[in-house]
Amino acid sequence: MRVVFMGTPEFSVFALKAVAAAHEVVCVYTQPPREAGRGQKPRPSAVQVAAEALGIEVRHPRSLKGAEEQAEFAALGADVAVVVAYGLILPQPILDAPRLGCLNIHASILPRWRGAAPIHRAIMAGDTETGVAIMQMEAGLDTGPVLAEARMQIGAEDTTADLHDRLAAMGAGLIVDVLGQLPMPAVPQPAEGVTYASKIDKAEARIDWTRPAAEVDRLIRGLSPFPGAWCEIAGERVKLLRSRLVAGAGAPGQVLGGFRVACGDGAIEVLQAQRAGKRPMEAAEILRGITLPDRLT
Repeated sequence: MRVVFMGTPEFSVFALKAVAAAHEVVCVYTQPPREAGRGQKPRPSAVQVAAEALGIEVRHPRSLKGAEEQAEFAALGADVAVVVAYGLILPQPILDAPRLGCLNIHASILPRWRGAAPIHRAIMAGDTETGVAIMQMEAGLDTGPVLAEARMQIGAEDTTADLHDRLAAMGAGLIVDVLGQLPMPAVPQPAEGVTYASKIDKAEARIDWTRPAAEVDRLIRGLSPFPGAWCEIAGERVKLLRSRLVAGAGAPGQVLGGFRVACGDGAIEVLQAQRAGKRPMEAAEILRGITLPDRLT
């Protein structure tokens, strides 16, 4: 089929490569290059880099609301559009242009965790299961009927980075399966169980050691690698990237030995952390370069 692919971050690259191997991707839409790095030079998105390596035309309009952009999209004569973490709202003329509409790969089992940050929120909420859904897009936020879904367990030490890669690969395989069966029936989402995965706010990232250990552990894993849950150690902001629940008790923030820290209820062990300007390091390595105080703040 003739496919338009619309996506931006690394998560979307898995699906782009899988779809391009099975169908004709006539054009890729992605977010415009963003200034990044010390020189603040424009940096193309991960999807743009991948598409250009595959020899596919790339477009990065700042909006799709204009008649000219919509006419150019319709002129591609696509059978279907595949949308994965694109970053722009699709107006109705865009949704209607492909013969079979626009399909979205969403990183949760809908209607659980509609919205911007489903992987982070699933871990932070303590979910034990997640997955991907292929949804027929409509005007509402992740409200469309579902064509297919696949599930996976969330492990006790999984981070957002871990789930990101597994879900991206799962979604890539599932969208290829769905494209091979189109047209196919879609099932409306249940009215019950709707939750919204709001965008992560950096203000959420500071660790409150008075919270229960299970909640602190989920925050650390859910915000890893970005933006990274953090605390202050001897006046230095340190990101905590991996952790697990352990036996122990003490005053909130009290260091119990090694990199074990007491919380409001129970304790966690930090497995990986990152000092400012440094690479992520395992706990044993980071402890060779920093002396923990009696209590973290």
